[in-house]
Order: sequence, then structure tokens, then C-alpha cells
Amino acid sequence: MSPADVDPGSRLAALDEAVRLATGRVDPQVEASAAAVLARARERLALSGEYTVVALAGATGSGKSSLFNALVGAEIARPGVTRPTTGRPLAVVLPPPGAAPAAGSGPDDLLDWLEVSDRVVVGGERQDATDVVRARGRVGALGGLGTLVRRRPRPVDGLPDLPTGAVLLDLPDHDSVVAEHRAVAERLYARADLLVWVVDPQKYADAALHVRYLRPMAGHAAVLLLALNQADRLTPREVTEVVADVRRIAAQDGLRDVTVVPVSAVTGEGVDALRDHLADAARRRRAATQRVVADVRAAGAALRDACGSAQGAASGTDRAASRLVDALEVAAGVPLVVDATRRSALGQARAATGWPVTRWVGRLRADPLRRLGLGRPPALDALTGRRATSTGAAPSDEDAASRRSSLPRPATTAGAQVSIAVRDFLDAATTGVPDAWTLAARAAVSRDAIPDALDRVVVASAPAGARDPRWWRAVGVVQWVLLTVAIAGAVWLAALAGLAYLRLPEPPTPTWGEVPWPTVLTVGGVLLGVLLALVSRVLAGVGARRRAARVRRRLRAGVDDVARDLVVRPVTGELGAWAACASAASRAAA
Repeated sequence: MSPADVDPGSRLAALDEAVRLATGRVDPQVEASAAAVLARARERLALSGEYTVVALAGATGSGKSSLFNALVGAEIARPGVTRPTTGRPLAVVLPPPGAAPAAGSGPDDLLDWLEVSDRVVVGGERQDATDVVRARGRVGALGGLGTLVRRRPRPVDGLPDLPTGAVLLDLPDHDSVVAEHRAVAERLYARADLLVWVVDPQKYADAALHVRYLRPMAGHAAVLLLALNQADRLTPREVTEVVADVRRIAAQDGLRDVTVVPVSAVTGEGVDALRDHLADAARRRRAATQRVVADVRAAGAALRDACGSAQGAASGTDRAASRLVDALEVAAGVPLVVDATRRSALGQARAATGWPVTRWVGRLRADPLRRLGLGRPPALDALTGRRATSTGAAPSDEDAASRRSSLPRPATTAGAQVSIAVRDFLDAATTGVPDAWTLAARAAVSRDAIPDALDRVVVASAPAGARDPRWWRAVGVVQWVLLTVAIAGAVWLAALAGLAYLRLPEPPTPTWGEVPWPTVLTVGGVLLGVLLALVSRVLAGVGARRRAARVRRRLRAGVDDVARDLVVRPVTGELGAWAACASAASRAAA
């Protein structure tokens, strides 16, 4: 598929995405160059598509201006005999068939964008663009050309076999001793649709030409043509040998399929063939699109090389993320909270289901969760189990967010474990990633926000408002019933003992078998109460472990969210941007 067969719009969109994602992440020169290509391509596609800009470039003494005149068939460009031979660009506009040749009706917007003020319109007259611009009120478009230059009429009617629909440019020399002339030439090299590079038999292998100009245009063979001028100085065999050598050197520059045409501006040899090439390019109207595509491909390739291959990214981030969550659990005090939850639940169960005579001993011990600032709030709605505010409403999310635990800050070892875990995750996630993207991924991690986020997770996930199991209340009621029975039996026995001590007649005492009922009530109430307390303790231990497991799962999920929000997601976001940049650059350069 040739570049012209590819929609330049899709390539421009891909390059635009790559430039946006690569901003601040790649070499500033690569980024600036890609942005310039993007802007230039959009400007060119927005201008006239009826004209093909053909620029003649070359070194001093290569016969560029003479060849320009030979192509046009008139002495329009004036070859010089002293350096620099060409000081300012000259444009010859060849309107397409049916276009009005009157002055001002040519591709003025295109020439204004090219910033070429010296223009000749076929079928009209030569004029300095200052006249046209002043007439249109667009002096600023040419960078402040304020001096009105008198028109210099030059008839150009009847020129032979010119490629219509073209703008021919005679550019300053690329090796001019005047830096301003070189800057103008290099600017137009980048904006021309089709570049005809004029070389001569003496300097066609000049290193400066190939290293600075032709080699950077690798991939632009479709919009570059090499014209070997002064062929009249060579024998036919020498022409063949030099043309072959020009092709060889061009292939080394990455221009394998470039067209090489031997010409002579003096004898006219090869001028018709060169004119046919230009006419064909102007007729097909593809040079502008091909040049845009070639520039975008080159910029995309540079960005792709700067971004690197996204296929080298590490795939072991899941294990590193799991290790990160483990380290954050330790730093957040999750094991401490889970153990406190188990002991708190066990203590509450004993206080609710233990033998009433001894359960008060457990209340002398501080609740482990309250010591951590995570205990049950002082005011607890009896029906909902939610903490009540001064208005009787449940606490808001802002209240929960403002609460802090009394957990000790992470110890030095725990903090070191977090740092190591974050570093290990970053190392695993950024393996094979360019340095700029690695630094961006590291900068995206909010290390300072991790401790507070973990504390909020602990506060939100701790079982401060958890409901007591219903069986606790039932067992508590049974315990009080058994204690009441034991007390009743003891009172009954005490009454019988008192009557016996006073030598009073004892009332008849019912028995259960051989054992009097007062003894059954007293001993049975105490034994059943103690036995029920022991069974409840075993059941409470199972329930406490289950509650601790539920709390641990909630804490694990909360810590996992912190790890993903503050570490994993920012890092993967940067790496996703890197992969998207590399993909977009690859699409632009495909």
C-alpha cells in the first residue's frame, strides 16, 4: 500500500494522539518536531488542493536557477555569478485549466503560507506579493512586508508544455554563506509537496548534502526527485555511471526508490523528461497528500522510537500488587485490629452470656477495640445498632471520614516494608518501560497520602456498630433465670436451716427422688449456669473468630482499594498512556 492510498486524516489523528500522550515524556526535540509536523500537515491540507508545490533545491553552482528557467521556458529566474547566487525564493504559478489568470486569482493563500513574496502567474504578470496583500488588507500574513514595491510586469504567456496546477519554486542555495537564505530554504524544504534536488557531477556525493538534508528524508522517496544537472559535461557512459552512483548513495540514505533524472539546463537534455515527471505529479494531485503522509510517518516513527515498544512491559504486576497489599496491611495495623476484634467479641460474649456472679470481672478489663479508638460508640441505637448523633440521625460519611483511630503510627520496619513493596511494584510494572515514563509512573504514586488513607479504611471497616448475636441475649436471660432459681433454692435452704436452728417444726419439704427440691434448685441452678457459661464461651470463641475473619476481609478489601487508588491505578494509568502513545505512534508510522 502506497502512502497515497492511506487516509492522511487517520494518520494525523494518530499522530495527534501520540503527541498529546508523549507531552513531557519524550525528548523535547522529538516532541517539538512531531508537533510542528502535525501543525504543518493540517495547514497544508486546509489550503488549496488544486496546486502542487514543486520546489527546486540545490547547492551554489548546481545550475538550479538555470534549470528552473529551462523548465519554464523563459528567463524568469536570474542565475548569479557570485555567492550566494539565489537570495530569495521565486514562485511561478501555473493555474489549472479553466482557472482565471488574472492577478490576485492565483493560490495566494498557499503562497502566503509559503511566505513567498516574489511571484509570477502564467497568463498574467510578475508581481511582488506586497501589492496583492495591501490590496486585500493582509499585510501581516507575510510577516510585516510593509514597503510597497512597484509591480514589475513580465509577460509569461505561451510557455511550452508546463505542468498546469503547479507552483514552481526556485529556492535559495542550501549552502549559502548567508544564514538567512539557508533558513528560508530549509523552511520551504519542509513545506514543498514535491522536492526536486538539483545536483551536479562534482558535488553529488557531498557529505553535508546527504547527512543534513537527504538522509533525514528517508521514506520520502515518493515526493523527492534527484535531478543530475550538467549532464552535457559527461559522456553517455559517464552519465550512466554517475546516475547509478547517485542511486546507490541515495539508497544508503534510505531513498531506495527515488527517481534520478539526468538533465542539462544548457542543452535541454532531459528537461522534457523532468517536465513530464512534474506534470504527472501536478495532474494526479497526490504529491501534497504523499508529502503529508511521509512527514507524518517520519514523525510517528521518531515518536515510536522515543516511546519504545509496549510489548516489553512486565506482566508480573499482579504478584507485586498482592505483596504491596500485604505490606500495607501490616502498616495499617490490620493484624492488630483483627486480634482486637476477636478479643473484643469474646469479651462482649462473656459479659453477655457468662455466669452473672463472675461476669463483672470481665468488665474490669478495657475493651481492646476501644483502646484502639475503634470501639463501639458511647451512644448506640438499640434497634438499628447505629451510632446516634445529637439529632438522633445516623452519622454521615463526613463524620466517619473525620474519625481517626488510636492505632500507633507504622513502625520503622513497617514503613520500610511499605516503601520496599511500593518500589517492588514499580520495578515489576515498569520493566522495559522508557526512563521518562518510569519517572512519570513513580511521580504519580501518592506516598504521603497512604498512611491517612489506611487509617480511614481501618476506621470505616472496624466493627464499631456490629450487632450482638441474638443468642447472647437469650443465653443471658437463661443465666439470670438459673441464678434466680439458685438463689430461690438457697433462700429456701436457709429458711429450713433457720427453722431447724430455732427448733421450730419444719414444714414438709418436697423431694426429687431422694434430694430435696431446695437443694436441687440451688445446686442445679449454679451447675447449669456455670455449664452454660462454659458452652457459651466455646460458641463465643467460634463467633469471635468468624467476626474477626469478616473484619479482616473488609480491611483487606479497603487496603486493596487504597493500594489501587494511590499506587496501582496511577501507575497503570501512566503505563496505559505509554502503551497508547506507542500504539498511536506506530499507527502514524505504519
